[in-house]
Order: sequence, then structure tokens, then C-alpha cells
Amino acid sequence: MYQLLKQEGHARRGSFDTPHGTVQTPVFMNVGTQGAIKGALSARDLKEIGCQVELSNTYHLHVRPGDELVKEMGGLHRFMTWDGPILTDSGGFQIFSLAQLRKITEDGVKFNSHVDGRHIFMGPEESMRIQSNLGSDIAMAFDECIKIPSPKDYVQKSCDRTARWLERCQKALREYNSREDAVNPGQMLFGINQGTIFHDIRISHMKQIAALDLPGYAIGGLAVGETHQEMYDTIEAVEEYMPKDKPRYLMGVGTPGNIIESVARGVDFFDCVMPARNGRHGHLFTWNGIINIKNEKYARDSQPIDPSCQCPVCRRYSRAYIRHLFKAEEMLAMRMAVAHNLFFYNDLMRRIRESLDEGRFAQFRAQYAEILDKRI
Repeated sequence: MYQLLKQEGHARRGSFDTPHGTVQTPVFMNVGTQGAIKGALSARDLKEIGCQVELSNTYHLHVRPGDELVKEMGGLHRFMTWDGPILTDSGGFQIFSLAQLRKITEDGVKFNSHVDGRHIFMGPEESMRIQSNLGSDIAMAFDECIKIPSPKDYVQKSCDRTARWLERCQKALREYNSREDAVNPGQMLFGINQGTIFHDIRISHMKQIAALDLPGYAIGGLAVGETHQEMYDTIEAVEEYMPKDKPRYLMGVGTPGNIIESVARGVDFFDCVMPARNGRHGHLFTWNGIINIKNEKYARDSQPIDPSCQCPVCRRYSRAYIRHLFKAEEMLAMRMAVAHNLFFYNDLMRRIRESLDEGRFAQFRAQYAEILDKRI
């Protein structure tokens, strides 16, 4: 259940109850695709860096180690020893981004595994079965992630099919939740709005899926090649038609500036691989902008990554030491950088919530929306 606690313009401060705890929103979900954060962070580390929701991937866990195995081990929470909320995405995005050969029909999608080439079929029922086996708190609907640009008639047909798939997802998950051996009988389904940057298709699709009265709704298919302004315009167009009493999730977004601007447009949930991926390459977020820790100027710098940051890395280690670890190609470098960046993102959300609580989000946005994405 979602509760709207406060609003400033379109920006929303809320809370969302799940079987594994209440999520304070706006929130950034930390991406652990295969049940782990790339960069060697454990479930214990996630607690320390302020993670509220962990996100894992249906497709990857189905391919390896197999969702049936995860179910045997007690579900994903027990398998990775994370006791907080988990969201699993449906696998749709990975199928359309990783599979070399695929065939889409009304039933679902036939494709080859990117790991071993074996033939896999996934449709709404299969995606729900896999996510039920994983036992996440939020299961994402199976959809087609349409590339931008695509012909308008194809986008319309795809959205119509995605809406039909969503009804099948809803029916299938109800059935799986009712089973005696359900890993998480309180598992919730979020629908996904598609339509690329065609506002009329986005709006009609949103109206169609809102009628199903699901626990939450996502805006999918953005941050895949369109401009930032096109993304913001699309969010604004569709937000008006999203249920006010349900959380809104913008999938795969984005930079700190993107997040602040999207909160201003009414979004509650975010996820992105960027903080972890950038961290693994030495690009670190600070409250003054982004630094490349590999630069020579940090070789003798005794300051922490960000003097105003309270993460476990900044409380103890210098820029010089972290730079040395990268140059020496020590694994610890990636671990520290990813821990810092994810702490930064979780702290960004905490500060956004605080500014909404105190009625000063507009000032926060003016101060940070641009500077946080700048490279120093």
C-alpha cells in the first residue's frame, strides 16, 4: 500500500508497504542483477550504505543458477541473505538488449541465451513463474522494451500486445500467490507503461493499464537513446494519467540530475546501473560534481573522495590510496568506489526526502540538479 505523505508541486514524498518492510519514497533501488552488486558488495554492505530496496534480474537468475534452485534455497531473500524489499524486473529488457536472435509472438518471445546459446521461451506466465520462484516483493510485468526510434504503427501494436500480456501476468501471479508452496504469497505486480516518445500512445496505454488497478506502475522504455528533454516531456505527459495513490517507477534512470528532475515530475522509484558501473571505472560522484579518481592530480591527495560524505570509504580512506588501488588493479578499488557511489545515491534520495519533508525541494533542485552531473 502506498501512502502519499506530502507533495510539493508534482514532487511526492511517500511510503510504500511491502512484505519485507516499508520503503520511504522517493527511493533509489540498488541493482544486484544476479543477486549481487557488481563491485563485490554483500547484503551486509547494502545495509551499511543505506539501501532500502535491492533489484535483481529475472532473466539472468533464470539462466544462472536457475529460479528453481533459488526456490529450493528458500527464495532470493534467503539465498542472498537480504531481509529488505526486493524488486525483480521481468527479463523483457534483457531479452531485447542481449538476445542475438529472437522471435516475438502473441504468446511471448523465443530467443537464445546469451550465456550458452540454448533456446529459451519466455512469455507473461513464464516470467511470473520465475519471479514467483525468486520470491521478490515486487514483480515487474513482462513487456516489450521498444527501441527509439521505431515506426509509430509498430509502437502502437507493441503497446496493445504489452497490455494483453499484462492481463495475463496479473492472472498468472494471482494463481502463483495462491499456491501453498508460494515463496512470497504477498508478491505484488507492477505494470509498465510503454510507447517510446509518442505522447498519445503513452497516454492511451497508461489509461488502459491503470484500469487493472495494480499495486504500482512503471514508465519503461526511456533512457535508451532519446534526449533528456524528450524523456522529461514524456514523463510529464504520462504522469497526469498515472494513479495518484500508487507508486510510480521510472525504469533505468539515471544520473543524479535526471533523478532530481524526475522527482520534480512526480516519480517515486528509480534504478540504474550507473553508480556501480561508473564506480568500477573510477568515476566517483561528489556533492560538487563527478571526479575521475585515476587522474594524476589525486596521487598525493590526502582528502577523502568527498569531504562532506559520511560513507564508510570517505570516513577512512584518502583519494591518494583509492587512486593507487586503481592503478595497481586491486579489486579493493572497485569495491570502495562502488560502495561510495551507491552510498551517494542513497544519501541523495535521503536528502531529497528531507527537503520534501521540510518544504524546500525547489531550493534543493535549484542547488543540485545541474552541478551533480558535471565533471570536475
